[in-house]
Amino acid sequence: MKRAGSAISPLIAVDRRSREPIHRQIYESFRSAILSGNLHPGQRVPSTRALSTELQISRMPLLTAYAQLLAEGYFESRIGQGTVISASLPDRMAPTPAAIAGKPQRMAGPRRIAERCARLPENFRPAWIRGAGAFCMGEIALDEFPHRIWSNLHVRAARNGSTVHSYGDPLGLWELREVIAEYLRTTRAVACDATQVLIVHGSQHGVELAARVLLDPDSTAWVEEPGYKLTRDILALAGCRIAPVPIDDEGLNVDAGIKLARNARAAFVTPSHQYPLGMTMSLSRRLQLLRWADRSGAWIVEDDYDSEFRYDSMPIPSLQGLDTNGRVIYIGTFSKVLFPALRLGYLVVPSDLVEPFGKMRRSSDLGPAILNQLVLTDFIREGHFARHIRRMRTLYRERRSALVDALARDLPEFAIHGADAGLHLTLFLHDKMSDVERAMDAARQKLWLWPLSSSYASRSPKQGFILSFASTPAKEMRSAVQRLRSVLYPRGHA
Repeated sequence: MKRAGSAISPLIAVDRRSREPIHRQIYESFRSAILSGNLHPGQRVPSTRALSTELQISRMPLLTAYAQLLAEGYFESRIGQGTVISASLPDRMAPTPAAIAGKPQRMAGPRRIAERCARLPENFRPAWIRGAGAFCMGEIALDEFPHRIWSNLHVRAARNGSTVHSYGDPLGLWELREVIAEYLRTTRAVACDATQVLIVHGSQHGVELAARVLLDPDSTAWVEEPGYKLTRDILALAGCRIAPVPIDDEGLNVDAGIKLARNARAAFVTPSHQYPLGMTMSLSRRLQLLRWADRSGAWIVEDDYDSEFRYDSMPIPSLQGLDTNGRVIYIGTFSKVLFPALRLGYLVVPSDLVEPFGKMRRSSDLGPAILNQLVLTDFIREGHFARHIRRMRTLYRERRSALVDALARDLPEFAIHGADAGLHLTLFLHDKMSDVERAMDAARQKLWLWPLSSSYASRSPKQGFILSFASTPAKEMRSAVQRLRSVLYPRGHA
């Protein structure tokens, strides 16, 4: 402690080179001393004039710090005594000695959280998503993105004054919704206009929003088995019952779904490129799924997450384009075609659902940030988006082929699925191999393998890996596969 006049103040070290403002440094010094018990209720603190002389600083930051401490109840003013430590500080504000020493605190008293949290997996960040490199899901060829063009558009959009800094439409920037609608009509045969398009924070946000609008707690929803795990998590949080419908070579087995849960309220599907197995839902299955939805009054949520990338055939038209009764909610994202950190995706909803989706969108936040929407609008309008997709389709085809060739050469005993499209393929292991154990071993060697078993809701999942090829150059693919082989056969293999 140091004395300033007849009052007591904590030891305050003002660092003029720190990025933290001086008034904040003073505030934190007093607050820490109070919470640690080094300053006690009723003790007088020095006047701002006396302390400014001692610290050789202006009174202004001291006045600001004292005002904040008074407002928060750490200080109080007493007639004839000046400023003192508040006598009304509750005992629970003081941390334990262990916490003062930097040790974990004992969390006392009731600490209730929502029961829905128990429905989520305990390990929300497993070992295989903690790094970056070969086979890592979610990574793309960021080094091939036209950063300079994007940056120039960003600077131009940032000069847009009040438009950039204001709240926008909760449904999204109108100009962006227009160019997305035009793009989807042309390339995906989606039947829509701009009024039906909502801008969201990626496909996961789109699925979450659809679940909130379409489903009540205890509603039953079909999900693909295997399928996208985060869709199951979203439905679990919504209190829904999950009906895992098996996948075969034609995609979702609609007959099996009807036997499992005929009266389900919704089906969540990836018909153009099933995640994670990669097949395309056949036309007969698509029509059968639409008939089921029409008859039962159910909804279909179509997640079209990476349809831009097909290598051995033309892009497959959307399921939504076959829908004549407004039963399909269509979801797309720019994370795979541009970059994940953009956090922009879109929903296309039937016209009569625009209002409920809009109200629910606004209840979660006031809408997406304007700046990136402006940039993306110009990026699409000026032709950069189409050129980028054409370039990346060629690049990813080359990387896909390099991975398939390397697997055929070094791991021919394992079957490959889903290599015709998208940014990943699936490698099936032998049943006696544990993909989770192998993924943990691989992570220790800085190799990031996504276990196929995590995509199953059942207790008897198939073993394998979902391997992304997007971020690995073709010339490095053979080496990456050889590292994969060393993980699968740590002691060699005859």
